[in-house]
Amino acid sequence: MAYIGKSIESGTFSVLDTSGNTYNGSNTTFNLGSQVGSPAQLLVSHDGVIQKPGTDYSLASGGTQITFSTAPASGASIFIVEISGAVGGPLDSDLNGAELILDADADTSITADTDDQIDIKIANADHIKIATSSGDTVIQPMTDTKDIIIKQYDGTELVNFNDGAYSSFTSAALNPEATLSDGATPAWNALTQPVAKITIAGNRTIGAASGGVSGQFISLLIIQDGTGSRTMTWNAAYEFKDDTAPTLTTTASKGDLFVFRYNGAKWLEVGRNQNLTLS
Repeated sequence: MAYIGKSIESGTFSVLDTSGNTYNGSNTTFNLGSQVGSPAQLLVSHDGVIQKPGTDYSLASGGTQITFSTAPASGASIFIVEISGAVGGPLDSDLNGAELILDADADTSITADTDDQIDIKIANADHIKIATSSGDTVIQPMTDTKDIIIKQYDGTELVNFNDGAYSSFTSAALNPEATLSDGATPAWNALTQPVAKITIAGNRTIGAASGGVSGQFISLLIIQDGTGSRTMTWNAAYEFKDDTAPTLTTTASKGDLFVFRYNGAKWLEVGRNQNLTLS
C-alpha cells in the first residue's frame, strides 16, 4: 500500500528478524536481533494484539532482548517493528528559507526569507525581525507606527517602547541601592553601583567612580558612623560649584546625599542635600 500524506523526511520503520526465537509457553525473554534504546521504540504485536511498552514488555541485556510480562503461548505469532529516529519533519532539518508554520490556520510563522534575518509573523502580519548589526543583536518591529509592549501575565503593561521615540514604564525603573565597602579609599563602580551609600568609620578619600558613561547620573549617600566627625576628601574627578568640595555633616549617624552627572571626563555635581536624619 502506498504511503498517504507527507512523506517521511527522517526516521525509519524496521521489521526485526525474530525468526530464531522459540515461543513455548514458558520463555519470556527473546532476542531482538538489534539494539533498542527504549521500549517505546518498538511496535509489538502478540497474536494481533498491540502490546503496551513498559507494561506488557520491557527491554533486557542492554536493549538487545525483549522480555514479556507473560510468556507467549506455544506457536504464538510475534511481530516486532523498530521505529528509529524521528518520524516526519524534525525541527533540526535545514529549512533553507522555507516558512515554518506554527498554527492551525497557517497565519503565524517564523521564516528567514531575508539572509541573516529571522522574521516572525503573527495573524498574517509581519511583526518582528531579529537581525544583526556590526555583531549586535537587533530586534525591530516590521510595521510602522506600532509599539513594542511588555506585559505581566495578567495583562498589566510594564514597559512600552513607543514608536514616538520614547519608552514608558508603568512601574518605577530603578537601580537598587548598593552599599560601598568602607576603607581608606572606598571603590565606587558607576555601572554596577549607580545608586550607592557608605557609612564611614574614619577620614576617607573617595576615588573617581569607575565605568562612567557620558550622560550618566549617579548618587552617593555618605553616612557618619556612631562616632561622627569623619571627613571626606574628593578625587579631582568630582567637580563642585566654585571648584570647592563640600564639608560633610559631622553629626553621628547623619547623612549627606550627593548627585553627579558624567560629561565623559568629570563627575559634575547636580545637587546635594546635607544633614539628613535617616531613621
